[in-house]
Formats: sequence, structure tokens, C-alpha cells
Amino acid sequence: MTFQQLKYVAAIAMYGSLSLAARHLFISQPSLTTALRDLEQEIQKTLFIRTSRGMQITLEGSEFLGYAKQVMQQMQIMEDHYRQREDSRKYFSVSTQHYTFTAQAFVELVKEYGGDDYEFSLLEERTSKIIENVKNLKSEIGVLYLSHFNEAVIRKILKEENLAFQPLFTVRPHVFLARRHPLAEKSLVQVTDLADFPCVTFDQGDENSFYFTEELFSERSLPKHLLVTDRAAVVDFLIHLEAYTIATGVLPSYLHGQDIVARPLATDERMTVGAVQRGDRITSLPGQTFLAALEKVARGIEKERRRAGEELEGEAAD
Repeated sequence: MTFQQLKYVAAIAMYGSLSLAARHLFISQPSLTTALRDLEQEIQKTLFIRTSRGMQITLEGSEFLGYAKQVMQQMQIMEDHYRQREDSRKYFSVSTQHYTFTAQAFVELVKEYGGDDYEFSLLEERTSKIIENVKNLKSEIGVLYLSHFNEAVIRKILKEENLAFQPLFTVRPHVFLARRHPLAEKSLVQVTDLADFPCVTFDQGDENSFYFTEELFSERSLPKHLLVTDRAAVVDFLIHLEAYTIATGVLPSYLHGQDIVARPLATDERMTVGAVQRGDRITSLPGQTFLAALEKVARGIEKERRRAGEELEGEAAD
């Protein structure tokens, strides 16, 4: 297996065509076909299948490509460091729970590299899939939270997979509600207040363990329970069904003062959001930029949290 073959696989996956890939690699199509065949024979895996629409990557091919991109990325880091190259293609992928602030940080990343040749991906995934993607190098960084309830289990899994958790910020859990919800006027929501309303949670698939949920207190008996996979569906359900969900309380700016409000939950529990990475990998330049953007978001959240705390103290003094 050679580094050149890894580049060939990445090009075929990108263009979905042997002829297009060969053209951009400046080699002949027969040479590319031979190189792919030799690689597949060497690793005893079928990476692509030929269809009427071109070259379609297989599941085994997707796994191989994840590893190949990481090798190419590490080579790029070395080249950028020692040769000061500015024209190399940038690769980066992040897998995250359904957070708007990760999308905000991703936007900052793309703006930073807007003039470069890049391939970036933002994957909103189930908790177990986030861990799996970072473990298998499909994503360089994962974003999830720890609480007193799930920390022991999640940290055990991360340790077994040689993954490290870097805390970004810690917040008090909040209840997300529609502005016209009966509980929206409360300054502090009790867990018992929620009993009569539908609870929205993100489906965790086969790993639907309480320890993998994105929402706190999902181990409660929920007489009205709505499972979703799409973040947009959560907003619709909150607005139209008097539903709620429990999350970080970090609201996207387009919802502030409009449709959705976040109210603090009366609990001693806390949510620590952090970044997950492999312990044996150097963080790429795009990865460093993304983490810096996340840390900037975290500082803003901490500042807002202190401001809100000061306001509450002032109200109590009055």
C-alpha cells in the first residue's frame, strides 16, 4: 500500500468517475484502474463498485477512505510545517450532538479557509456514532456532553477507545419551550412541572441507553415521549405541540425573542460540553481552527452565564 494509492482512492471517491479522477491526477485511466485493482487485491476489500452512474464507494471503501484521509491529513500537516505550502487541499470532519454552536464554529472554520481548496464535513450524529466516527477516523473531532449521570460510563468507553475529552464549557440544564407554553412564564422550572407535557428526545438507535441520550433525566418515566432524528423537527414540536426538551440552554440567535425560550431547570446537575479526539493523532490546522472557534463560543457562553447570574442576584437584592 502506498501513499499514492490513498490519493487515488480519495480522488475516485470525490469525482465518482475513473476518467475524471485520472484527468485530475494527471495519469491515464488504465493506470488508475490498475492501481485500484492492485490495492483491492492487497487489502482483500472491494472499495468501489461500478454502476451506470459511475464509481460508487462501498461501506468497506468508506471505512478505508476515513483512514486514508487521516494519513493524507497528517502528511499535509508535515508539509505545511516544513515546506510552508499554502496550496494543499484541506480535509476536516466533525461529528457532533445536535448543537447550534457547533454549526456556528463550523461556519467560522469555513470562513477562515474560504479561499483555499478544502473538503469539510459537519455530521450531526447519535452519541455512540460520534464516538465510533472519531475512533475510526471518519471524524477528527467529536462534540458531546458529560454529566454526573453519564460521565462514568462515557469516560470508560472513551478510555477503552484511546479517546480524550477536552472540556469546553459547563452549563446548568435548561428546558426549551415555545414562548406561549404554559411553563414559559416561570423563571425556574421544576422537573415535576414537566409531567403533563410531551418530552422530545433524539433517537439513539440501537444504543438507546439512558447514558447515551442527549437530554438529561431521560431515565424518568415519560408518558408522552417524542423521538426524533432531525433538529428542525424539535422546533416544530415545541411550537405546535406544547412539547419540551432539556438541553444546554444555548439558543441560536434566530430563535431569541421569537419562538423558543430557555428556562433554567431546578437541579444540581450540570452539563459539560467538550471535544473528543484520538489520543494518538496530531490536531490538523483546520481542527485547531475549529477548536479555537468552539473555545470562542464557550467564552461567550461563560460571559452570558455570568451576566445572567448577576441579573438574578440583582433581582434578589431588590
